[in-house]
Amino acid sequence: MKIVLFSRPQINHSVEDLERLFRLIAHYGFDFAINQEFAKVVESMLGTHIESEKIYGETTGEQPAESVMVCYGGDGTILEAIHRLDNKRIPVAGINLGHLGFLTSATRDGVEALFEQIATDSLNIQPRTLLTVEGESIGRMMALNEVAVQRLEATMIKVETRVDKQLVAQYNGDGVIVSSPTGSTAYSLSAGGPIVAPDCHCFLITPLAPHNFGMRPVVLPDSAEIVLKISMRQGRAMLSIDHRTYSLLDGETITIRRAEEQILLVSPHNISFYETLHSKMMWDADIRN
Repeated sequence: MKIVLFSRPQINHSVEDLERLFRLIAHYGFDFAINQEFAKVVESMLGTHIESEKIYGETTGEQPAESVMVCYGGDGTILEAIHRLDNKRIPVAGINLGHLGFLTSATRDGVEALFEQIATDSLNIQPRTLLTVEGESIGRMMALNEVAVQRLEATMIKVETRVDKQLVAQYNGDGVIVSSPTGSTAYSLSAGGPIVAPDCHCFLITPLAPHNFGMRPVVLPDSAEIVLKISMRQGRAMLSIDHRTYSLLDGETITIRRAEEQILLVSPHNISFYETLHSKMMWDADIRN
């Protein structure tokens, strides 16, 4: 078994966290690979040396099928890790050092239990839909959460949105978000979109501050092809794919489909999506007093 480690240097790591992580790797006899940014943090904080053959860069490269990616951080860390993961059939587990952590599978206190589940092949794995995104300026990319087109300056933009070649709307405003069910609790939720269970087979189109107040989020089957055409009278617009951003040209077209690949996300045992909502969104809190 091999552990593919990923974290970012801005994460608030502690010596105790890192010592426990590598102690568990050694205890179970796991091999490991680690991204170069995280490797520098580990070497600096633990005063150790990591062999160069264990360090990877912009992508993980091909890893053994019997591997698990373990991410230290929050949801943003997992999104970055997934973009670096070459073999999408490797399960991805997140240890939450952030805030909400809808994608993470363990807390700091649950690291030992997570490694025991890896060792005993008892991980709770959920396949999650990926979006394929294509455009002139970006080529072909993938997203787990969402694709967003949005203005960068004061002038609003127009996003002509077609689903299976049928016109849905011409959104005049700050832009449009197209999200997967996994992404329904991310940017789309902040913009007023609905929460969707992650095993639903759908996409969400959520307008950003539309000039027409009658425009509302739309839920459609994930078999659909979505085409966004961007028009700018002046100013600039950008495309964000999960956490990555790109400049857009006036008249550019972005095509979004369900990807053939899926991500295998490790989820906590005995905690449902709805229990996670209660906890993360504080729905059980009584604020009347």
